[in-house]
Amino acid sequence: MSQYKAPLRDMQFVLFDVLDAEAQFQRMGFDDASRDVLEAVLEEGARFTETVLAPLNEIGDRVGCSHDKATGTVTTPPGFKQAYAQYVDGGWAGLTSPPEFGGQGLPHAAGVPLKEMIDAANLAWGNFPLLSHGATEALIQHGEDWQREVFLKPLVEGRWTGTMCLTEPHCGTDLGLLKTRAVPNDDGSYDITGTKIFITAGDHDFTDNIIHLVLARLPDAPAGSKGISLFVVPKIRVAPDGTVGEANGVRVGSIEHKMGIHGSATCVLNFDGAQGYLVGQANKGLMAMFTMMNTARLAVGLQGLGLSDRALQNALAYSRERLQMRALSGAKFPDKAADPIIVHPDVRRMLLTCKSLVEGGRLMGYHAALLVDIAHHSPDADERKQADALVGFMTPIVKACLTEWGVECTYHALQCYGGHGYIAEHGIEQLARDARITTLYEGTTGIQALDLLGRKVMQLQGAGLQVFLGMIETFCQEHTGNAAVAEFIAPLRDKAGEWQRLTMQVGQRAVANPDEVGAAAYDYLMYSGYVALAYWWARSVAASENSTQPEGFKAGKRETARFYFARILPRTLGHAAAMESGAASLMALDAERFDT
Repeated sequence: MSQYKAPLRDMQFVLFDVLDAEAQFQRMGFDDASRDVLEAVLEEGARFTETVLAPLNEIGDRVGCSHDKATGTVTTPPGFKQAYAQYVDGGWAGLTSPPEFGGQGLPHAAGVPLKEMIDAANLAWGNFPLLSHGATEALIQHGEDWQREVFLKPLVEGRWTGTMCLTEPHCGTDLGLLKTRAVPNDDGSYDITGTKIFITAGDHDFTDNIIHLVLARLPDAPAGSKGISLFVVPKIRVAPDGTVGEANGVRVGSIEHKMGIHGSATCVLNFDGAQGYLVGQANKGLMAMFTMMNTARLAVGLQGLGLSDRALQNALAYSRERLQMRALSGAKFPDKAADPIIVHPDVRRMLLTCKSLVEGGRLMGYHAALLVDIAHHSPDADERKQADALVGFMTPIVKACLTEWGVECTYHALQCYGGHGYIAEHGIEQLARDARITTLYEGTTGIQALDLLGRKVMQLQGAGLQVFLGMIETFCQEHTGNAAVAEFIAPLRDKAGEWQRLTMQVGQRAVANPDEVGAAAYDYLMYSGYVALAYWWARSVAASENSTQPEGFKAGKRETARFYFARILPRTLGHAAAMESGAASLMALDAERFDT
């Protein structure tokens, strides 16, 4: 079984030494978000995830969820329900929710370390409360007053959970094809009929009620995505006055049998005249749903980060213990029968790759969460506008890169174990299987790439990119002459310039051929992620030099940054070459000739 220890020191370094979170929170009016409070949250979160959730990870994978076809109910793995009760009793469900709905009112970024810990400790379990946060945000921003009063308090308290019901058997990304119907009733409610698939936490035994946010079409809705409305549909009927009634017309048709996250209930939900209420404006549901989706995309990025960190922790421990052969440069532990495999360059390559992606990715993910707070709460209007543009730009990068790196890191960890990683005993193969879904749900990597290049860069004229490039230039100017980071300044500046040049090049080609956007999108996204991480590694080294961290910690940051710039950042060369090659090599082959 794999083990998990929350990386509290690095989390504190990211929050307080690099991002200066305490001062940022105070400036935005979060008076209760002091360093003492935040450190207490980290320590208690570590205790809960290490001692309650992590031990359930293996049994969740082995036993999974079960579906009773006669009753249409789902039972979660042993211990999951009890762990959720502890989660609710500990006040974790409402950590960052508004006090007026029963939350603790801490900033969004204050909850991100807890989210990472939960995902690393037990990803499948973490999926159950995950979408409650997205449902909360959607109702806060788009719901009516009575909907916020009736639905938000039990959601925030954790007495109810939420879901996001988009996908149907015939439509996934292209929501304009959805067929679920919403027929208005005289009392202001709607009858919702249709089938939704791949619904995370669509049913379970944690709570008495589940609040489904469902996309559906009104009878007179226009075709396509402009005719989609959003409805709140509880599992158990709830009246506008808060009265809880009988079972609603929603039933689990089946649960999916999956490659990983076996402890997470992925449901087919059948809505048969289920009572629902319109959220927001008619035919404007996609806008409201994106509120949930963007929250979920950043959250899924953290899933990739958490799995990467747990995989690295276990691979590192194994590499220090496993004895195999002698170091090529001579025995490093002559008193042992052989040297531990951590002396071998290729094992170090894998471990350092994981370390550089995990610690750099933690900065990138936490900063994106901080941008959400700034965009909503900064006292400066221009700062709010810039933060909103930057978080929109960074969301597809965080989601796609942290999850793609999650797959890479879990497979590197498995490789460190050799054959022992492929068998179930050590738990590493579970992490590799679980990581694969993170690149798929809440929008595949390809969808994130199109969102980044097609919408955030082309349609929005690169507003977020310009903010990020400005951050890089400001950093380089501020640290000119700083010996601690001097070696990183020139390559970082070069990559920033190339990033801008490639963006303009793709944009110019796309004017003549729209396929150029799709052809370049994946490579553009990954290129962007690697340059962004170079910035964060340079900032990390600068911050560590001015911190009170011990010298060993500082040396670890310096050497890992050097590894990243020498070994990982050059991946941008391949991505740049692919972008510059254009769309021709992708589009020339006729579809019918793929199998010849």
